[in-house]
Amino acid sequence: MKVLVTVKRVIDPYVKVRVKSDGTGVETANVKMAMNPFCEIAVEQAVRMKEAGVVTEIVAVSVGVAQSQETLRTAMAMGADRGILIEAPADIQPLAVAKLVKAVVDKEQPKLVIMGKQAIDDDANQTGQMVSALLGWPQSAFTSAITVNGDAADVTREVDGGLEKLTIKLPAVITTDLRLNEPRYVTLPNIMKAKKKPLETLKPEALGVDIAPRLKTLKVEEPPKRGAGVKVADVAELVAKLKNEAKVI
Repeated sequence: MKVLVTVKRVIDPYVKVRVKSDGTGVETANVKMAMNPFCEIAVEQAVRMKEAGVVTEIVAVSVGVAQSQETLRTAMAMGADRGILIEAPADIQPLAVAKLVKAVVDKEQPKLVIMGKQAIDDDANQTGQMVSALLGWPQSAFTSAITVNGDAADVTREVDGGLEKLTIKLPAVITTDLRLNEPRYVTLPNIMKAKKKPLETLKPEALGVDIAPRLKTLKVEEPPKRGAGVKVADVAELVAKLKNEAKVI
């Protein structure tokens, strides 16, 4: 079974994000970048499935700037067999990404698409669901357990009320949650091996996809700083402040 895994290049989660002075976005110049943590979980899951004999080939796909090749090389160092980079602007929107991923799926014909549930830069949480809709495939979002049984997969989803267990038919789209696995540490020998694995570069035009933005960002600003806390004498005063000042009750 062939599996397609998507990966995204984002600001390293341990780096403090700074907003540009003109409010047009966040500062990325000379900022450490890394693979989106949820995408790491997706790659790890595909690799574990290959080690278990369920998967025969893992294709890592990234949509973004040319430097996203580094992210794909990391995915290949983790265990992906080859990579596909679709060169696009860094601020490409979820719908355009979904259309590009759908075009690659049509080309590669995988039986399973595994994606991170969201990217930590825009927190959109849209692309996986859009890919599923465009393909007309069943989906399992926020997945914390996967077991493939022939032409179906038993999955556990994290929902507001707890856990939901489903059986979905393949081909399907699965988006990963935090508790699915713990991504492995990438070793130096595997990093060296990844440099020799094939990496294909494509353009959106070659896939016949229009990536023109549908939304316009008016302004980006940091959240307001939290005010200092205050002590209250009793419950009555607390309730009064919540009602009259915070206006949450």
